[in-house]
Amino acid sequence: MMKILRTLAGAALALSFAVGGAQAQQVLFWSTQARPVEETQKMRDAVLKGFDGAVDYQVAEDGPWLTRLQAELQAGTGTIGLLGGLHGDFSTVGANLVDLSAVDVGGVKVNEAYKKLGTLGTGEQKYMPWMQATYLMAANKQALQYLPQGVDLNTITYDQLIEWSKNIAEKTGSPKFGFPAGPKGLKHRFFEGFLYPSYTGSMVTKFRSPEAETAWNKFKELWQYTNPNSTNYAFMQEPLLSGEVWVAFDHVARLADAFNQKPDEFVAFPAPAGPAGRGFMPVVAGVAIPKTSPDVDKAKALVAYMLKPETQIATLKATNFFPVVDVKLPDDMPASVKAFGPAIATMTGAPDALPALLPMGLGDLGGKFNQVYTDSFERIVLGGEDVHGVLEQQAAALKALIDQAKAPCWAPDKPSEGACPVD
Repeated sequence: MMKILRTLAGAALALSFAVGGAQAQQVLFWSTQARPVEETQKMRDAVLKGFDGAVDYQVAEDGPWLTRLQAELQAGTGTIGLLGGLHGDFSTVGANLVDLSAVDVGGVKVNEAYKKLGTLGTGEQKYMPWMQATYLMAANKQALQYLPQGVDLNTITYDQLIEWSKNIAEKTGSPKFGFPAGPKGLKHRFFEGFLYPSYTGSMVTKFRSPEAETAWNKFKELWQYTNPNSTNYAFMQEPLLSGEVWVAFDHVARLADAFNQKPDEFVAFPAPAGPAGRGFMPVVAGVAIPKTSPDVDKAKALVAYMLKPETQIATLKATNFFPVVDVKLPDDMPASVKAFGPAIATMTGAPDALPALLPMGLGDLGGKFNQVYTDSFERIVLGGEDVHGVLEQQAAALKALIDQAKAPCWAPDKPSEGACPVD
């Protein structure tokens, strides 16, 4: 009996070593991207299945993502093999990232502008671009008959969008502009990267300027013709499909299902322009390796794999984020991809295009930064408070955050020495 127990114990010990070895060879891919359950599963089942090795793709909100990373960096050892995040996610941890300059991507041509962003202003490749996306406008084709005379969707302005939304509301008897103003909607990105730059040429410095007051008053005009259910919307594809909304703004990944399910019913077009330009927010995601990665060589191999043309196409199908490498898309791409590609190209290549980067240098204060814009919206637009008074108060909160983070300005604001000023 004792011999049997010793044999079983030995087998259990051997099994534990085998499991431990398997875990050691597995690359933990710790990411802030593809967080919706369906996208996470597609990343695991479709995108990463072709990699020569096991990958554990795990997602987290920005705060927990950074907290775990910082804990491992402080300890000097960790289990995170590869990081996936947005440009701003990496900006505060750049000193602790492995230089990826020597990673062999097999002759693939990577977007040079995004590669330069990945240096984080250093001489090293702190992250490699992984995928890109942005936000767009979408409309049910039924709405096109109510466009103001002479308006071209590809060059639409905020004034024209307001007039169009008014026409639709008056002609159909109900407001049909839709906006992701729900608790999990990306409303803050609209204010940060679209409305503010379009009216002020700034995201931070001119937060309480007269131009900013004009922007909020314009949005209040638009809100008159906005479906009141917008305060519950997170993904605009759903109200577009149901017909509650005919014109909407959202992230391309949150519009995709409408185009994929009913491709003949919708059109995609660029975000509107304001007096300062056509503000838009390019969303650049990258992959990076922390210096505490347990297997840097394996992680570098995964970086190269993520940039292979076939992987980039699989990523596009899984997440609706577009490639960052030169690649010919196959004919069987989803209808959303076919609709969004030309709209993105038109917006980003417009003469009045004004790109606004995602907030950076804020570390774990990013959520509070976003909240300043959300609170301003809720007080001004939903609460009807005085625009000037709200912006004065919110500017003080914004300045305190920027000063605490010591975050220098990012585009479209001009570079600053030290914390970005809030005039």
